Amino acid sequence: MVDFDKDALVSTEWLAANMQAPDLRIVDGSYYLPNEGLDPRREFEVQHIPGAVFFDIDEISDPGSDLPHMLPPPHIFSSKVRRLGLGDGLRIVVYDQRGIWSAPRVWWTFRYFGHHEVAVLDGGLPKWLHENRPVEEGPSVSEERHFTPRANSFLVRDRDQILAGLGDGREQVIDARRRSRFEGSEPEPREGMRSGHIPGSLNLPFTEIVDQTSQTLLAPDALRQRFEAEGLNLARPVVTSCGSGVTAGVLALGLHRLGHRETAVYDGSWSDWGRPGDTPVETGPAGSAAASK
Repeated sequence: MVDFDKDALVSTEWLAANMQAPDLRIVDGSYYLPNEGLDPRREFEVQHIPGAVFFDIDEISDPGSDLPHMLPPPHIFSSKVRRLGLGDGLRIVVYDQRGIWSAPRVWWTFRYFGHHEVAVLDGGLPKWLHENRPVEEGPSVSEERHFTPRANSFLVRDRDQILAGLGDGREQVIDARRRSRFEGSEPEPREGMRSGHIPGSLNLPFTEIVDQTSQTLLAPDALRQRFEAEGLNLARPVVTSCGSGVTAGVLALGLHRLGHRETAVYDGSWSDWGRPGDTPVETGPAGSAAASK
């Protein structure tokens, strides 16, 4: 039996066998970067797992923020997801069109708002299609359901909290961006952003905890080895970060699988920290403090 709260993952085999369960809902949480030229909703309508609804990460966000897809206020989240038929008493399986990329962001968002019966489909749509499982086309249809939001502030961090923590070292920050972006040798994809990383942060590109053949999350022993190899102390609190708070969810999912149930995500991530301003920035490999600006 799958424990959604503890396991946080379900297999394609499990979903295929249980997708008709009356308390189960399937969610496509796909997202693409603006420069990729892909519309995830359009891709959803071309093909999706039968019965799935589309969760728009950009739309279900804070309309008052100038940062991309920040967590919305509870009343907005509740209003949006209830229209998708997602609510109290349901088990939710989230997948994305890449494998494991943006679905963990949606998983983390539901957990932030107090819904713990949520899991990620291991391997996502690519694995589902590779196994020749059924899909359907067209927009989703759902019946509204009540959702009670219970925001858990322990699961999110903002810039002021990260700044306050730089000196005391109580929390470790680990960045999911690829190493060239973390080290500052590659320009940021968002115009006007500085290059580099949060001082003292660690780096584990999210792609390194996902099997690139099956698009499934690494097994717990392999996950532990990858995190520890980057210098993370799994006995201490962790905050995950990335470019805009999406793939930080992949690291949060991996840490959850290792028992870190309260891993926090820096919601603004580099789209917040890397903006022109006075937040300190380091370049070079983790721990080198090669430069600061």
